[in-house]
Amino acid sequence: MYLEGKVTIVTGGGKGIGRAISLAFAKEGADVVVAATTESALKEVASEIEAMGKRSLVVVTDLADPKQSLIMVDRTLDKFGRVDVLVNNSGIAGPTVGVADMDLNAWQEVQAVNLTGAMLCAKHVLKKSMIPHQSGTIINISSGSGRRGLLMRSPYSASKFGMIGLTQCLALEVGRYGIRVNCIAPGLVEGERIERVFRERSRVSGVAYEEVVENATGRIALGRMVRPEEVAALAVFLASDQASGVTGQTINCCGGLSMD
Repeated sequence: MYLEGKVTIVTGGGKGIGRAISLAFAKEGADVVVAATTESALKEVASEIEAMGKRSLVVVTDLADPKQSLIMVDRTLDKFGRVDVLVNNSGIAGPTVGVADMDLNAWQEVQAVNLTGAMLCAKHVLKKSMIPHQSGTIINISSGSGRRGLLMRSPYSASKFGMIGLTQCLALEVGRYGIRVNCIAPGLVEGERIERVFRERSRVSGVAYEEVVENATGRIALGRMVRPEEVAALAVFLASDQASGVTGQTINCCGGLSMD
């Protein structure tokens, strides 16, 4: 097992990519703290983790509230004593609207959850566990939209560009402590979230939903969206000692949608 005995926090751990990462980490031997806003989904994931014989902790956490990231980390330390891996996966899609019509509160909410929330989670695990222990790994989940701007999605895209910058800055800051920081940029990932995005794009553009999907997937080298489990497999690698020489990097997992 690649992650035997590692204590991991996965934000946004109840659904989609976060759920897949939580289960993949448990399968590789990690104890997993799952954090998000929907308690029922978190409890389902925790039950699956415990069925594998690993320990889990559910922490209902809304990263839009700056205080809650600290509560999450403190509860993890109370139960497990340390944090070995942090996966900053929580994120919201935000509005589909041009900047000229942008609502400031909507913009700020996206940044608060997607970027500031990730920074605060990193801040607390670094200060309270990783730096004192001189070890640890942080994995930030960005997006293909953090590589190239997305039409009518500036709040989301800006936050995901920011995750890549945060990754690089953190890697430079904490490398001397033996802590690695990397980033994954998923492309189009199968699941409810991308379906909602496509339906909203269809509504705003007036293009049929099926045509929106066809246009998007037609640009992917593999001819399909990636699966959450494929993103999770990359996260396992980056968290493991197999990636001991990798830090400050952003790795695409997009089926060839982007090749930079």
